Amino acid sequence: MLNAYLDIQPVVAEALAAGKPVVALESTIISHGMPYPQNVETARQVEQVVRDNGAVPATIAIIDGRLKVGLDEGALEALGRAGHAATKCSRRDIPFVLANKGLGATTVASTMIIAAMAGIRVFATGGIGGVHRGAQETFDISADLQEFAQTPVAVVCAGAKSILDIGLTLEYLETQGVPVIGYQTEELPAFYTRESGFKVDYRLESPAAIAEALRLKWELGLAGGAVVANPIPTQFAMPKADIDAAIAQALREADEQGVKGKESTPFLLARVCELTGGNSLAANIQLVLNNAALGARIAASL
Repeated sequence: MLNAYLDIQPVVAEALAAGKPVVALESTIISHGMPYPQNVETARQVEQVVRDNGAVPATIAIIDGRLKVGLDEGALEALGRAGHAATKCSRRDIPFVLANKGLGATTVASTMIIAAMAGIRVFATGGIGGVHRGAQETFDISADLQEFAQTPVAVVCAGAKSILDIGLTLEYLETQGVPVIGYQTEELPAFYTRESGFKVDYRLESPAAIAEALRLKWELGLAGGAVVANPIPTQFAMPKADIDAAIAQALREADEQGVKGKESTPFLLARVCELTGGNSLAANIQLVLNNAALGARIAASL
């Protein structure tokens, strides 16, 4: 479905028209997920990994009141330099950023929405949002989870961010009928680490098997997307004890400073990066590249 506010980069439009594989990529990871210039360098690397694995990359953002599917070098650079000055856009924010003709970086939820408008079914990112720790009191639950229930896009990720309550995140996804697929793993990865202690719904061994399950889901008219959990490569995984200690301290500091809502994830990820001496940033970059490669292979199989 083409939308009057949608601009699809010519190379992406040509691929979609020809039935070639396309992989959506988000832009919050550029503006809010990493510091400049690593964010722009990583964005370029991720796009190249998608190409190297047989698909066309489509980084998504909102620029000058337009929904952009596929960004040129200038747009990537502008997003990277803008950093937190770009509006972090989830579902609720899209019309307001369009109305203001502003610069918006898309989260998992809004990237899924815009990808679906363009006809893209596979999206690769770092980690998904979820149920925050203490949500039984705060009700802090990412809009990403509801998006999985209604928007037909499969999201390849390294599991839920380890700053979240992973058990409650899985319970929410189960309630919404969202399948959690482990790629060559029976355990949901926890972003920086390969294990979380929680099981996935289905373990599948190949991109083709994942693509077949997705095809059947959508051919049957079953609404929503799917989580494809792809563990960080072993050589880049962080020791669980180290990352757990850093997360515990970052959570304490966020509580003390009153950091809440959509600012909490960027704050926590940046603080964990500082507390781990930059090791978490290096791990973050590697897991995104790994997800881009798998996303491209799934898209090619679809």
